[in-house]
Amino acid sequence: MSKSARTITVSIMDKEYRVACGPGEEDALLASALELDERMRSIRQTGKIIGTERIAVMVALNMAHELMSKGSSDDADGSLERRMRNLQDQVEVALHQFNQLEL
Repeated sequence: MSKSARTITVSIMDKEYRVACGPGEEDALLASALELDERMRSIRQTGKIIGTERIAVMVALNMAHELMSKGSSDDADGSLERRMRNLQDQVEVALHQFNQLEL
């Protein structure tokens, strides 16, 4: 993490997570957290999947599928791969933090 990165607190399904964020990326991070929160709540409301970790994985799979479907036509420069790696990193950090809270 660079020295100019900040830690931003986001709320996802009534839990707070601290996430490193580069300069100028705060709004995008907050929008991403809001989108994730909405998607996770939507899946939880179906009642078919129980457990925050499982819900997070289902949302991550859905988002990855959407990115791959969209990116197959416009990803000549590898931006999809970078976005997927970033999304995977964020999901892993959130799951790790959730698991720490469970202990």
